[in-house]
Amino acid sequence: MATAVDELLDMLFDMIDEAKNAAFSGDKCVIERDKALDLIEDAKKQLPVDLAEARKILNARNEYLAAAKREAEEIRKRAEIEANQMVSEAPVMTQARQKAREVLAHADEEAKKTCRETNEYCVDLLRRTEDALAAAHAEMRQVHNQFRSGMGAGSSSSGSSGGGRMYDAEADG
Repeated sequence: MATAVDELLDMLFDMIDEAKNAAFSGDKCVIERDKALDLIEDAKKQLPVDLAEARKILNARNEYLAAAKREAEEIRKRAEIEANQMVSEAPVMTQARQKAREVLAHADEEAKKTCRETNEYCVDLLRRTEDALAAAHAEMRQVHNQFRSGMGAGSSSSGSSGGGRMYDAEADG
């Protein structure tokens, strides 16, 4: 499942990957500054959306756990009511207690299982979200550093022909 941040970073990667080499340099390239900065800004704006989605998932997990606990409590209460209704005779009372214990044990097992599975799912989802955000952040830093180093190389070269120099907005303004 690709997120909007992933797509923006892929676009930025493709832009840099397909960029023409800077003059006299095999590892530096010329890219459209405004387009690259727009992609970075869009990625920055999208990160809070991904974080909000992770929060929604965590809230849904908490609601699911609360519902499971309520359901377990309702099952327990129904079991107690059933047991109380069956106490008219000694053998019936013994059976009722046994049935109540079984129902309670089953409800507890189901509640624990549901909680465990929900926790595992949320931990995995949060880990994957955290990994995706960390990767996006690292890639944005790398692109930013590459962009800075590309800017530095263009402004420091004296370039006799002028065809291989990068555009310098500060010098132009």
